[in-house]
Amino acid sequence: MPRRPHHDGSPLYVSTQSPALGEAVVLRLRVPHDDGPAASVRVLAHPDHEPEWTPARSLGVDHAWEWWEASITVRNPRHGYRWLIVRGDGGVQWVNQSGVHDIETRDADDFALVTHPAPPAWMTDAVMYQIFPDRFARSVHADSRAAPDWATPASWSDPVDPVLPGRSQQWYGGDLDGITERLDHLVNLGVNLLYLTPFFPAASNHRYDAVRFDEVDPLLGGDEALIRLIEAAHRRGIRVIGDLTTNHSGDRHEWFRAALGSPEAPESDFYLFTDPDNTTYESWLGTPSLPKFNWGSAELRRRFIEGPDSVVAKWLSPPFDADGWRIDVANMTGRLGEVDLNADVRQTLRRTMIEVNPDTLLIAEITNDASQDLTGDAWHGAMTYPSFARPLWGWLCTPSEEPYLTAEGAMRTEPWFFGQPLGGIPRYTGRQFVDAVERFTAGIPWRVRLGNMQTLDSHDTARFATHARPEVVPVAVGLSMTLPGLPVLFAGDEFGLTGADGETSRTPMPWGTESEPETALRLDLYRDLIRLRRTHPALATGGLRWLHRGDDAIAFVREHPHEAVLVLASRAAARVVLEPGDLLEPAGARRVFGPAELAVGDDGAVELQSAGAAFSAWALPRVEVPRAGGVAAHASL
Repeated sequence: MPRRPHHDGSPLYVSTQSPALGEAVVLRLRVPHDDGPAASVRVLAHPDHEPEWTPARSLGVDHAWEWWEASITVRNPRHGYRWLIVRGDGGVQWVNQSGVHDIETRDADDFALVTHPAPPAWMTDAVMYQIFPDRFARSVHADSRAAPDWATPASWSDPVDPVLPGRSQQWYGGDLDGITERLDHLVNLGVNLLYLTPFFPAASNHRYDAVRFDEVDPLLGGDEALIRLIEAAHRRGIRVIGDLTTNHSGDRHEWFRAALGSPEAPESDFYLFTDPDNTTYESWLGTPSLPKFNWGSAELRRRFIEGPDSVVAKWLSPPFDADGWRIDVANMTGRLGEVDLNADVRQTLRRTMIEVNPDTLLIAEITNDASQDLTGDAWHGAMTYPSFARPLWGWLCTPSEEPYLTAEGAMRTEPWFFGQPLGGIPRYTGRQFVDAVERFTAGIPWRVRLGNMQTLDSHDTARFATHARPEVVPVAVGLSMTLPGLPVLFAGDEFGLTGADGETSRTPMPWGTESEPETALRLDLYRDLIRLRRTHPALATGGLRWLHRGDDAIAFVREHPHEAVLVLASRAAARVVLEPGDLLEPAGARRVFGPAELAVGDDGAVELQSAGAAFSAWALPRVEVPRAGGVAAHASL
């Protein structure tokens, strides 16, 4: 594909990811030199929504690129900007996060500098492992616990019941001490961030219908078991975040029981009752067991999200010392009809976290377009699907013809696809995959994009392996580890578990099968790809430049001041030719993963060739940026 001007929010192009209001930030742009020299380059920003133009200066030409540099002053908490290139022949190019354009572009797709408190530095080094506690492991204490009134006990080898009420009431008895006993599995994989779905008492196996927020479910081992788990994880270099429902509680929650039918109760305004007697109420998607919170209540805020005595603060403080939260249904929190308190809630929540421990992470569940809420004011990233998982499935998955049961017990053959009524999994090309990634990240500041969870699947989705040929699994896992964002494994992916939807994917872990040949190979794959991610800083914070987008193969390079990593991902045999100048110093390429071949021609062109579905990566020398006057400089700004 033709070379295009390039800028992103990474350290090669932006001098700081954590600017203060009034701070000058240095920006760089690289422009293909073989298109002819640019007559001028400027940065357009809109401080206080008024256009402000800043001229850039040329740093000189390095190989096939001319580098430009400008300094702008950050004047608003979210300071957007874009580049304008004017060519000698009068042609113009606008460069923003959605790409390169020959007509004027929208402010919504601008690059953005954010002055709100930055995410913890450890976020970009994290590889996340998600655990659904009931299905991960049973400790020696589990057998002594009686089944609660809501539960239908199941043996560890029993199949998951996909039909209501079993899908929410089937109870396998996994607990937190069981996780603690299996932490060495996480260490061996190389993951260093553990995400637990809710651990509060509830009336379901998923626990998103909390009965209270001030204690750990005794079925999981109670408060002491959580303390033991987090302490043991921290000793192994693994951080732990929990899962909190700020949109709703369960209808058995003590606050709701106090308010139901009692308008005079202090908790009466915690929920959105729709009649004077507090007997009817708003709930999550009309589900009566999940009454929706009213975030106009000052007392709810005080108890739940505001200050050192709140629920949010309690679990981040000693003796628990959790490392952050994933917020369930964050996109709906504080929103109903004409009311929208979402920004106020998330900002209050984050302020409390900063007061308790600023080195904590805040992730929002926003399953569809997340750009509206990912402004950098609170959420550090999102559990979201259209910017990675959905288009990846469309490119790599093959629909299964096997029927499965719906929640109501009906037989279905239409493959599950993230709740979308598309008649099955869409068939995308590699170009469409890249286009989707660009479209759904264009409105998100770079540093927030780095916190977006790169999930192949989760406890709310079918398992990727259900619809994927074995040979494309390394491609999918490799992309999750090498594209910008937070890589995620849902417990059991490394064992090749399958599931047709978000309930049947919650399969108990098949402990004891680790030495079986297919499982051993898959475990090795995950270990190797996690090691790749954590070994190369370019894959954590480096920029992203797309080099090829075809039907069956894509290629990109992640560039960092200290190194670059070239990636080829293909779903079938492919030959990709990169033009001279696409890569700096390609002769220094060193294979770090995968079977594809790389050859450099006499003219500097690079040929990449895979014999079939494959994921491959090469380490490259660091990028050298010229200084004004033609002297090469270290790439760090």
